Amino acid sequence: MQATAIAQPNIALIKYWGKRDLDRNLPAVGSISITLSELQTKVSVELSDELSDDVLLVNGDENQAMLPRMSSCLDKVLGQNRPHAIIQSHSNFPIAAGLASSASAFAATTVAAAGASNLSLGMQDLARLAGASSGSAARSLYGGFVELKNADDSITLTPLCDVDSWPLQVVVAITETGPKATGSTEAMEISRETSPFYSNWISQQEHDLEVARRAIERRDFAQLATIAEHNCLKMHSVMWASRPPMVFWNAATMRCLQTVRRLQGEGREVFFTIDAGPQVKAVCSPADVEAVSQALSETSGVQEIMTSCLGSGARLVESL
Repeated sequence: MQATAIAQPNIALIKYWGKRDLDRNLPAVGSISITLSELQTKVSVELSDELSDDVLLVNGDENQAMLPRMSSCLDKVLGQNRPHAIIQSHSNFPIAAGLASSASAFAATTVAAAGASNLSLGMQDLARLAGASSGSAARSLYGGFVELKNADDSITLTPLCDVDSWPLQVVVAITETGPKATGSTEAMEISRETSPFYSNWISQQEHDLEVARRAIERRDFAQLATIAEHNCLKMHSVMWASRPPMVFWNAATMRCLQTVRRLQGEGREVFFTIDAGPQVKAVCSPADVEAVSQALSETSGVQEIMTSCLGSGARLVESL
């Protein structure tokens, strides 16, 4: 009763911020993302009737803080009468730092738990289960470009473009490696309750989704760049206008945006996006990836550069 799965983080180009049902973890808006390749989380789930409680190891260390969420994830997949489990999670990138580590972790945990119990579940079912634990985890079940849509009582996932059809690259500029001060769910609730921009954010999302869909269908880099940056900045404006303000950026984040603007002025195909954290993701064409990576690595305050092509969805692999 053991299985191991790998999932990659996904980067939302049209983002979700806020929940319409906190208890069931349903997002307030739809979203469109790209799944990465080189950044990975590998999770092993071993079920045993001999254990008295669940055990979680993250990068080799026991993690009590995250254990309740992981246990809840297993409950959703296997039911509350399940055996206890040893969960081992390994990520090759900073966690809880605005790099969608929860998306890859809960996607991998969902797939591994189903595999350990020999459950036969379709991709949509696995995505819904993963999304119940982490809203963005549902998108990591799929590769390439994927859209998460709000259904009447749930979510559905729709692949928009596979990895080979539009092989973009992502350069991640890591400006801070420590965990962020406020978790995303807490920050979303603060924004929903206090930001004067929140209602406009909700009402304008369908327009942004439609523009992005058309850009992806046509492989229109310029149009996708414009709408993705616009959507990103609107989301952070909602955060900044919250009380207290949710400001995840640092000085290096701003300098990275200036670097991207300079590269755009030089004719490079590149645009930025930033999730709930200080890290900048620069999406670019394969022809420009070296120039983008070099420019961001030379930007003051950038601690590390990670480069990734687009990747596949969560899947079972050989054990750890």
